[in-house]
Amino acid sequence: MTRDAPPAVRLEGITKRFGDVVANDTVDFTLEKGSIHALIGENGSGKTTLMSVLYGLYDQNEGEIYVDGQEREFDSPRDAMDAGIGMIHQHFQLVKPMTVLQNIVLGHELTENRFGQIDGAAARDEIEAICSQYDFDVDQYLETPIEELDLGAQQRVEIVKSLYRGAEVLILDEPTAVLTPQEVESLMDVMDDLRANGHSLIFISHKLDEALSIAEDITVLRDGEAIGTVDAAETTEQDLARMMVGREILFDRLERETEPGEPVLEVERLRMRGDRGREQVDGVDLTVREGEILGIAGVQGNGQRELIEGITGLRSVADGAVRLRGREITDASRRRRIEAGIAYIPENRQTEGLVQGDSLVRNALLGNQTIEPYANGSLLDWGAVREHANDVITEFDVQPPDPETTASSLSGGNQQKFIVGREIGHDPDVIVASHPTRGVDIGSIEFIHNRLIELRDEGLAIVVVSSKLEEIQKLADRIAVMYEGAFIDIVGPDTVSEEELGLLMAGHRLESAAGEAETPIDEQGDANGAESSESDRGVQT
Repeated sequence: MTRDAPPAVRLEGITKRFGDVVANDTVDFTLEKGSIHALIGENGSGKTTLMSVLYGLYDQNEGEIYVDGQEREFDSPRDAMDAGIGMIHQHFQLVKPMTVLQNIVLGHELTENRFGQIDGAAARDEIEAICSQYDFDVDQYLETPIEELDLGAQQRVEIVKSLYRGAEVLILDEPTAVLTPQEVESLMDVMDDLRANGHSLIFISHKLDEALSIAEDITVLRDGEAIGTVDAAETTEQDLARMMVGREILFDRLERETEPGEPVLEVERLRMRGDRGREQVDGVDLTVREGEILGIAGVQGNGQRELIEGITGLRSVADGAVRLRGREITDASRRRRIEAGIAYIPENRQTEGLVQGDSLVRNALLGNQTIEPYANGSLLDWGAVREHANDVITEFDVQPPDPETTASSLSGGNQQKFIVGREIGHDPDVIVASHPTRGVDIGSIEFIHNRLIELRDEGLAIVVVSSKLEEIQKLADRIAVMYEGAFIDIVGPDTVSEEELGLLMAGHRLESAAGEAETPIDEQGDANGAESSESDRGVQT
């Protein structure tokens, strides 16, 4: 970091309005050369808007932008890129049917002669040099379509694309929101390498621990205003949380005051196939009781999605049984399962939870189309639907509090709160929540966590799938760890550390009381078979 040189970026008095809404209110921000500066705040606080101004996506109403000490005006992202600024968006800007190589060079193709022929060899050489310098593996699948890559690999493609286009300043917008813990660790290493090679980074995040671990400086936005900039080495998560939301935030696990009751959801020897016909869930058993939260942890791609889709009726079961309060529902449709009492908070709120172009009133109807008082035979009671939408907005503090606003105009946290409220409104017996706080700010996380715990204490059976180990440990009464389609173990949240959970997620059994060394699960057979029985584990499934 070089503080005696002109800052890489300086924003002075940036104001951005959308009609009567002030998204940024005279914000100052300085990024020193060769440093990582975290920009944090709740959903809707103006973080992405501020960086979209810097990247040329929006014109500011007031204020100035300086790059390397020179005032600049950006009319488009092309202007920002020409000034050496790149942005990796939370939702990747990649053309999925196209290959990695095509995506990287798209719009910045090198030509080898005056007829405009593309010099593919030169582009490959430059990409391979970038990958070699930063130890990326992107050059190994240049001919692979983007849609065949996992999210971590897609993100690395986005970073290589920005570096290929000459970015010296990189804006990373919620870069860890969709990553597994292992991918997050890898990204942090990449950011360290970029900083060491002279790049300057702006790290937009909701995750306070990550901001503290990677950044030198942290700026907090609240309601469009810059609350302050602090030295990461001299602050704490509690201090940052207080700045973000204006009050104290509870971080610790809450002690439960009730005991689980009778079994509600039972899954027996469930087998599920993935999109390509391969078996993704291999004979899983689980039971969730009244007043209990079962957490399911695992590295993405180990069968969690298929298991949840089998429980909620979104995917056909290959073999096994699903029962709700003792009644077989294995072959029941998603509609029948909603009516039977299974609510679902989906992993992807944008594509699975909401119709983005529809109003909140219409989105409140989803899942309620055949249920009284919203439906009477083939007729819908839109007055009752509107009342339901208003109830959700009020109870879950959805902003802006306008039932006619479209889902797409809400921040991620407010979209998530609306979905949670709508699903709870179904009056379910079981809630299945898949990554319920992914990409959500700390205030909304606390709100959603507290609501799930309240529902548990009211007697609901809840399944929570999450890649956030701290979330699983805070919420769950038991934690089932998935590895290669099976449960490698089911443990208590107070009996294992995050490190031990990480080992289980990687397929290693924990050292037993007898001192046996940890062994990869594939050397010990089926985690749900006789070699890992309930009595051996000492846990209830």
